[in-house]
Amino acid sequence: MSPREIFALRDYLDPQLKGRGLSDPRQVVQLTEFAGETCLEGRLAELSGRSVLLAVADQLVSALAMLEIDGVARRMLLCPPDLGAEHISTLVADAEIDAVVTDHPAQWAASGIELIVSAQAPIRAATRTQTQRATEWLMLTSGTSGVPKIVGHTLEGLTGAIVADGPARGASPVWATFYDIRRYGGLQIFLRAIIGGGSMVLSEPGEPVADYVARLHKNAVSHISGTPSHWRKLLMSGSASEFSPRYVRLSGEIADQAVLDGLSRAFPAASIGHAYASTEAGVGFAVNDGLEGFPADLIGVNRDGVEMKVEDGSLRIRSKRTAHAYVGRQAAALTDAQGFVDTGDMVERRGERYHFVGRRGGIINIGGLKVHPEEIEAVINRHAEVRMSRARSRRSPITGAIVVADVVLADGDGASRSDAIRNEILAECRASLAAHKVPAVIRFVASLDVTAAGKLARHDA
Repeated sequence: MSPREIFALRDYLDPQLKGRGLSDPRQVVQLTEFAGETCLEGRLAELSGRSVLLAVADQLVSALAMLEIDGVARRMLLCPPDLGAEHISTLVADAEIDAVVTDHPAQWAASGIELIVSAQAPIRAATRTQTQRATEWLMLTSGTSGVPKIVGHTLEGLTGAIVADGPARGASPVWATFYDIRRYGGLQIFLRAIIGGGSMVLSEPGEPVADYVARLHKNAVSHISGTPSHWRKLLMSGSASEFSPRYVRLSGEIADQAVLDGLSRAFPAASIGHAYASTEAGVGFAVNDGLEGFPADLIGVNRDGVEMKVEDGSLRIRSKRTAHAYVGRQAAALTDAQGFVDTGDMVERRGERYHFVGRRGGIINIGGLKVHPEEIEAVINRHAEVRMSRARSRRSPITGAIVVADVVLADGDGASRSDAIRNEILAECRASLAAHKVPAVIRFVASLDVTAAGKLARHDA
């Protein structure tokens, strides 16, 4: 069956591929059996042609519900568990939701939504539902304090990079990700597991890193992805020695050389690389040479039909993998007149390589001069005793703002060497950065917050 003939995700559940499963801390579901089972209480037919909000707290049940709903509903909006309740009514109206699938039906009784369907495990036998239509997949953008935008994708666009890559080499992979699968990065890994004939070990919200790593080891996870912040937290946990993946990928944030080198030391036998993707632009490219940034020759049209250009310092992408529209009242144009998505990620060419310098919307103002905090963090993170850092602004009566750097050391608080480390960091910053970018204050902290999307939480002091 060719990719263009497949309109539903469950068509990839080949009964000949035994031993494939989805697991969380509580249970394992065999995917080959799920082709004839349901987690929706036998009510899938009632969702036919509807706009469905998938609001399931349990990640494994959410994954199973995706497999059932795709190809039946007109559209499916994936609701991450951290979505603020204050945004729900707006999103329901924007996506024209007339049905909700949830594992907490009582919470939706007064919502006014026409149809409420319960989703729960354990699953039970059901008649296999035939594919009826190409379901529109709706996802929410992250990184905004307001109502997130709704982004529309087709299954063909979501799986374009997966199909282009072909099946994983060697034994059937066991996938895992620190992402939630209701967000773009996590959904890509879930789709890879389904399409590539593998299994997947799902993360648990709030699960200690050491506990998750123990499950990764127990289930022989071979392929795993996460943001650089996810990986820094793993390296800080001391659990890396308990785990030996053969494929490690970073995405969602700038992968600086420090975190790439740290992962190479922790997992010397693994293939370590970083990928560029966004909810709007889709999967752009992967870099597997162990270096930060990406080769300049990727600009233009690459082998997978992804076209990139840099305009006003911003990376722009055009391909069949991009989202096709924003949905609802925030439905501004997603692409420019030529069909390029402006990613808002700022890049700078240095020799034969482009380097990411930060987000256009994340610039801080220091005395009238614009500063990308990620550029400062990349320099600080080079220090051998630094595990991660966050640069931010703090109000100053003289310049309006100064740079403050919060730094997490690899080994505790480094109290015995804090003054020396601070001086070494400042010396490196002065040698590598313009004067206004050098931190005026360096604070050593025990940890840094990470958002539900796996990205470093940023806020001004």
